[in-house]
This record gives sequence, structure tokens and C-alpha cells, in this order.
Amino acid sequence: MLFSALLVLGICLVPAHSKPAGEHLGSPLLQSCFEEAKKLVDDAYKYSREESLRRVRKEVVRPHDALRLLKQPRADTRSAVRSADYMAQTLRLLHERVHHVHKRSLNATDLLSREDLVKLSQISGCAARVILPSCRTTPNLNKYRTATSVCNNINNPRLGASNTPFARWLPSEYDDGISQPKGFNRNRKINNFLLPLVRQVSNNILSTTDAGVVNDTEYTHMVTLFGQWNDHDLTFTPFSPSIRSFSKGINCDESCENTEPCIPIPIPPGDPRLPSGPNSCIPAFRSAPACGTGYSAYNFGGEPNKREQINALTAFLDLGQVYGSEEKLALCLRDLESDAGLLRVNTEFKDNNRELLPFNPLQVNMCATRRRVTNDTNAREVPCFIAGDGRVDENIALTSIHTLFMREHNRLARELKRLNPQWDSETLYQEARKIMGAYTQVFVFRDYLPHIVGPDAMRTQLGRYPGYNPNVDPSIANVFATAAYRFAHLAIQPFLARLDANYREDPRFPSVPLFKAFFTPWRIIFEGGIDPLLRGLIGRPAKLNTQDHMMVDALRERLFQFVMHLALDLGSLNMERGRDHGLAGYNAWRGFCGLSQPRNQQELAQVLNNNDLARRLLQLYGTADNIDIWMGGVAEPFVNGGRVGPLFACLIATQFQRIRQGDRLWHENPGVFTSAQRAALSAASLSKIICDNTGITAVPSDAYSVLSNRNRLVSCTNLRGLNLSAWKETVTSNVIANQQKSQDRPDLQNNEIS
Repeated sequence: MLFSALLVLGICLVPAHSKPAGEHLGSPLLQSCFEEAKKLVDDAYKYSREESLRRVRKEVVRPHDALRLLKQPRADTRSAVRSADYMAQTLRLLHERVHHVHKRSLNATDLLSREDLVKLSQISGCAARVILPSCRTTPNLNKYRTATSVCNNINNPRLGASNTPFARWLPSEYDDGISQPKGFNRNRKINNFLLPLVRQVSNNILSTTDAGVVNDTEYTHMVTLFGQWNDHDLTFTPFSPSIRSFSKGINCDESCENTEPCIPIPIPPGDPRLPSGPNSCIPAFRSAPACGTGYSAYNFGGEPNKREQINALTAFLDLGQVYGSEEKLALCLRDLESDAGLLRVNTEFKDNNRELLPFNPLQVNMCATRRRVTNDTNAREVPCFIAGDGRVDENIALTSIHTLFMREHNRLARELKRLNPQWDSETLYQEARKIMGAYTQVFVFRDYLPHIVGPDAMRTQLGRYPGYNPNVDPSIANVFATAAYRFAHLAIQPFLARLDANYREDPRFPSVPLFKAFFTPWRIIFEGGIDPLLRGLIGRPAKLNTQDHMMVDALRERLFQFVMHLALDLGSLNMERGRDHGLAGYNAWRGFCGLSQPRNQQELAQVLNNNDLARRLLQLYGTADNIDIWMGGVAEPFVNGGRVGPLFACLIATQFQRIRQGDRLWHENPGVFTSAQRAALSAASLSKIICDNTGITAVPSDAYSVLSNRNRLVSCTNLRGLNLSAWKETVTSNVIANQQKSQDRPDLQNNEIS
């Protein structure tokens, strides 16, 4: 098993004949380096945690400190990242000592025996990250998902599970071929051109003003926020927990030097907002590596063991952002004092007698901005909320959707208890969770994706359910998480509308500028609750991404600004993240999707249907091969009926095709739900969920489309909802269920547990 684990980790020994004779490093040196590396990593983690908490407990929180806390790995994810750092730093120290002794460049891993590598894998904790767990002891394996989605695929239990590496659809492209971000060496040419500074690209291509915003004439702002909500079900890429360099001890906030894990974003000359110069940069941090990747080690195929990033969430549409993607968090979010299978709720505040999310026990001041914003020194501050995803407080519109689905879980659990009083708390929780997971699958495929990828991609890739295929890898692709599914950043309005019962601006609590809506859960508690925000999402249009007006200032110039002068730039961060992850360039991905690969301005202008934009991009990049994938993707004109261009339509459709087909517990897979339950689920709608869990009495029948003659406001009483009678358990149905047990094992005919 350990040998196969080493194969997965990619740190297997190169053939023995490639080792220099007599230069074998023994285990005592390995142990010494490991102990030094462990202390170095542990000390850096301890310092970073204490320093990070100190900063976010100050009266004024800096934007990059807020972002870093938001992107910190927690619980098992943190353990996975720590193991990766133990291994990486052990190998770095070995490499430095080998170089010092032999005065020439040697790969430390080339000098280690297989036994040394096995031991390092064990003591660092990396071996445990890839050993396949047994699914024999998993309770209700064929009925309910595990929180981590381990054992969704019986043959490969970690496939699609949380805390596993992102998938690669194209090989990574790092500066050193192994780990260094693209553009790490700013004097190194790629395809005969230097990569432009990401902030320069942002300034030259993305810049717009709020006055230039064009409203979408078809789709509501709910489409945009639902996209963010859905993304938080599928992808979370944690930063390194350390805020100082492992090798040099440099604090990433106090230097503009590229040194792991610091990847500062330089400020170009003449920047309209930020001072430029060698010591001027936006602090940024590398995504944490996956265990056993990114070292100067080689596998048996002779290929470098390139750095991979970790996805802390499951690859499945399972509403992990409600329930958590780790067992401990999932348990923490439950109301264990109740016998009704409920989620925990806030014990201090209500929203017009309706439930609010519980408070986060972590004592930070990131969300404590009420006094500064209102200038009321007596105003009560409140903590951040907690939910299944740590980004719940990122903006109050997202928080309102979190609150809505928490309430819907509790509504379902209470109704199921009324129908089946014999069910225990665990059954009620799991059945409500299972229904909720089916909701999101229905909403994403039926209601959301057609608006995004258009009818052609829906027909060719996302048509009728083809059935479960255990050979399909549902894992989230790096390019999807890091580039393609960030398209909606250009569909965000510069404000969050808050509307009254008549769908007009609420006079008491008017619309909020987006930059004043980051980390402000107090606005929900003290400014009218979630109803005005949800009306704003379904009653007002999304921003239309146009090539002349791409990203609003709230995201490009004022991201997480609070009251500080230095704010983040989401466009720059997106491009820097793609380089950090070693994503291939625009043309390579066009080729992956079978699209043309423009070679000059004329061809690029034809692809973009915009000669001026093509000219400006090539002035920056020199060649379309080098265009950052996110930048190239959002620059393309929309496909027919969609809100992304051909490249992102292909990548997004491909990802969801794999998510659905590789999910053994997909709601349409025979045996997951009964036919009566599947029929009932087809009637579910986001509009009805809003009606059932708020004080809103009239909604558009389609929450994703703007109000029109074809999509009028309708009374909630006229909307059909989910009929739970198909979930009523009787003695007869119980007996039948036991008799048909073999049929209730979703597509396990060829996947028996041996």
C-alpha cells in the first residue's frame, strides 16, 4: 500500500543507475532534516496564527489580513497542508546540504533510497493522505453521502473527496518546470515575450467606472450570486498558513520579494491608485501545495513531480457550503440537543422571528465595522456568522442565501418529523440533507447553467442524464476553480439592492454600495434582515459583462477596503492565482476545447469580435499564447443565449458533465430516490424556497430571469412546492425497501465492495 501511495505522491525513486556512486544519503541525515523542517514549519504556523489573529482583532482590519483569514485552511485541510510543508521543507533542507557538500546541483531525492522516501512519506503524514480507506464500515453507504464524500466511488474512495488535489486537464506550466509560478522570474521570456504585470493588465483592460455599468436585460443579480454560492459548494483553495518565508523568515507583508509562500503583486509605473516602485506591491500568498508535489523529484516515467493545489471541498453538488465538507465541522453545525435533525441557529438574534445563522466562535473583529460605518460609538458589534463554508460573511447577499438554505433544511426536517415521528434525529438530518442536495442539482442544471453556457453546450454536453459511470473522474479541475468559474466576477453590480414589499428601494434601509457590504453581518441583524436583500437579488438585474466595462471599482479598486486606503484588486488576484497554479495560456486552452488558436492581431480580433481589445491585449502580452486564461476567457463575446464565451462555456460544461456522471449518489441515479420522490423534486424551485422561509409574499416564478410580461410577480400561495408525501414511511414501504435492498444500491453492480 505504501508503495502505491508513493506512486500517487509522485516521489518514487528514479532508477538506481542514475544515482552518483557513493553519494547515498542515509536515514540519520533524513531524520535530522525532518526534525529541523518540522520545527521550522511549526514555528512559522504558530507565529502566523498568532500574528494573523492579532491583526484581525485590531480595531481596523487591513484588506489582505481579512482575505488571508478567509483563505486559511482549517481542521483536516490544515493537517493536509502541514504534512505537505513538512515534506517540502525536509527536501529543501536536504537539497541545500547536498549542494553545500558536493558544490554542484544535485536533486536531494535522487540520493535517497526507496526506504528513506517511504519513511519521509510516513513521518510527514503524507502517506496517510493517499491511503485508500475501507468503505466496509461506512454507515448507510448507499443512502447518504459522507461529509467528505469519501467512498462516493467505491473503487477509488478518495475520488472527488475533500482535501484532494485538483485535476489537471492540461499539464501545468511552471517557471522552473516544477513549482515556481509563471512569471516568477520577471526577466524570463515565455514564447519570446515577458509576461506583463497582472496589475498592469487590470488597469489597461478591466478598468471601468460604476457609471459605465450596463444592466443585463435578461438575468437577475440572483444569477450572479447563485454562481458564487454554487462555487462555494465546489471549490476552496486554501492559502499557505504561513505569513513568512520558510527559507528566509521574511514577513510577506513587509517585503516585495518573491519567496515561498509570498507572491507579492508589483505595482506598475503610473498606477492610478497605488504608489509604484521596487518596494510597492499588493501582498499576496501562494495556494498551499498538495502532499508530495512540487519537489525536484522524479517518478518512474521521468517526468518532474509538479506542484499541485488542494481542494478543501468535495467535487459534488452536495451543498457542502451548508453542511460542511469535513466531519467535525458538519457535527459542529448541527443542533445536537434537538431530536429533530436540525441545524444550529443563532441564540441571540432573530430576523422577524425567523432563524439566523449561529455566530462564529472565533473571536475576531473582521466583521466588527458597525461603529465605524455608523459613527455610533454605542452601536453594538456582532461577530461573524458560521456556516459550512468559511466565506459565508464575504458579502451580505451571499450571507442571505446561506441563511435561506439553513432555514429550508430546518423546515424540511420539521416537516419530515411530522410525517415520520418514528424517525430519529440522524435520519431526519440526513433525509433533509439529501433533499437539499437534490435541490442544488436540479437548480444548477435546470435553472442556472442554461443561462451561463447557452443552449448549444446544454444540448451537446449537459442534456439528458446518461447514468453513473464509476470511471469518470468528477474531481474539480484546476482551470475550472482558478479561472473559468470566476467569470461571474464581471457580472457583479457595484451595489446590493435592498427592496421593500413593493420591490422598490427600501426607504429605511436603502441599497448598499458593494464595498460597504463586505463582512458586515450586522447589516442583516440591524438593517431589515434577509428579505430586502433577497428581493434585491430577484428583483434587480445582474451587471452585464461588456468588453468596454468589465470589472466594477468595488472589486478592482475597493475589494475588502473597509476604511483603509489600500484595497485589493480581484482581477489582479485572479490572474496571479492562475500563474501561481501554473495554468497554461489562453491558446492552449482554446486548443483543448477544439477552438481556433489566434496567431496574430487579426485572428484575435476575429475571435473577440473587437480589434481594439485584441490590439491592447497583444500590446501587453505579445502573443495570444501568453494571455492569462482568466483574462482571455472573460474577454470573449458571449455564446448564443449564454453569459460566457466559447472557451469558458466549454470548460464549465465539461466540468459539470463530469460532476454529474461521476457522482454515484446523483439524484437521478436509480435507487437514490424513489420515482415518486424524483417526480416531487422536479417541482422544487428557488422562488418557492424563498416563499417558504421569509416574509416575502410575491416572487417572480423564475428567480433567475428579470421581471417581464413573461415572468411576472406571482403570489407565493400560487406556487407549487415540494410535496413531501413521497417521503412518508409506512410499514409496507419499509418491508418493500428491505426486499428490494439490492436494487437500492445505486449502480453498484460492477462496484461491489470486496
